[in-house]
Amino acid sequence: MIKKIIIQPPIKIEGDIYLPGSKSITNRALLLSAMSYGKTVLKNILYSDDVKYMLYALQKLGIKYILSKNNTFCKIYGQGKNFPINKNITLFLGNAGTAVRSLLSVLSIKSNNIIITGDKRMQQRPIKHLIDALKQGNAKFKYLKQKNNVPIYIKGGFKGGIIFLNGSISSQFLTGLLLASPILKNNTQILIQGNLVSKPYIDLTIQMMKDFGIKVINRNYKEFFITGNQNYISPKKYFIEGDASSASYFLSAAAIKGGTVNVLGIGKNSIQGDIKFASILEKMGAKITFGKNYIQCSKKELHSIDMDLNDIPDAAMTIAITALFAKGKTTIRNIYNWRVKETDRLYAMSHELKKVGAIITEGNDYLTIIPPKKIPKVEISTYNDHRIAMCFSLLSLSGTPVIILNPKCINKTFPDYFLKFYSICKYN
Repeated sequence: MIKKIIIQPPIKIEGDIYLPGSKSITNRALLLSAMSYGKTVLKNILYSDDVKYMLYALQKLGIKYILSKNNTFCKIYGQGKNFPINKNITLFLGNAGTAVRSLLSVLSIKSNNIIITGDKRMQQRPIKHLIDALKQGNAKFKYLKQKNNVPIYIKGGFKGGIIFLNGSISSQFLTGLLLASPILKNNTQILIQGNLVSKPYIDLTIQMMKDFGIKVINRNYKEFFITGNQNYISPKKYFIEGDASSASYFLSAAAIKGGTVNVLGIGKNSIQGDIKFASILEKMGAKITFGKNYIQCSKKELHSIDMDLNDIPDAAMTIAITALFAKGKTTIRNIYNWRVKETDRLYAMSHELKKVGAIITEGNDYLTIIPPKKIPKVEISTYNDHRIAMCFSLLSLSGTPVIILNPKCINKTFPDYFLKFYSICKYN
């Protein structure tokens, strides 16, 4: 196993990047296809660790699918009302939050006798608010290790009705409830307590449910209504657009170092919330051009920002690195949910940014960054977190090499990230 890589500083950044499919869209599309009547062909899927866990789960649940040789097309034979199929199995889902939270909700409908578990970090990540919501709809569970965490034994019984959900920790809880609701016998009304985080991911879920024949009524993100006893209908073919979170690294690279980078496979009409990242780069001073199927970024002088980035927590990490190359103090606010991701990202980002000489203030839900005069050669710990590995690769644009430990952690969402990054690095 490769324990570390050293990224040498390029002279210039230039080129085109064909983005891999979105992880968020891929995993939703796989589950929606399995729950639909009819065959669905998914194009441009992302074949990463998180997606492999979803495919593994669907296979163990009896869903038939065919992957193309290059793993970018997937033909799924949906089971409609027959899904979820009654089983007596254990599903190990690694640290794939999208798979754990959505499957937990959907599999809570029937008496499946299914155990859902994950790796050490997944067993620490919260699911209490989701379990509390499902129990209100008559679902029954048994904790097998620690209360409010996986592994958990699902006994079934979820019927919907009026559900109160704390939305302050993860939008994936609401996504799971929304995906399960149409196939319940009862209508479902979900009432949000607290401030709902990462709203664009809920917009994404609702749009995709619409693509599969289901309408969700959203009343200002405080109340959601879904009619029960419906069927998901396959759209036959479904194209998965490029991953907006992954686009952030290449756009920032151009903004920091220049010349010009085009990210292809995503554009101005993207259904992903992280498309907002490009507009934030523009506010920092980068030159951004939006096309129908591309975003272009070129270097200009960068300056600091002070913004609430709750809507784009993943891409906000890239903003934190970009701030090292901007004039002034940058403040990223309302990012408490960084603490419950693949690692405690607020702690991890704070610790690693201090290594490069930045002056950092880590609050409960915010981070302030004052860039150093010069970035030294450092060794970055990645905490087995793919996004830390990817965003800190941008340190190499300072003119100093950067060492990234455990680079294979990128397999979670973007297995060939470093190859793509090198493709826009010009060394002569």
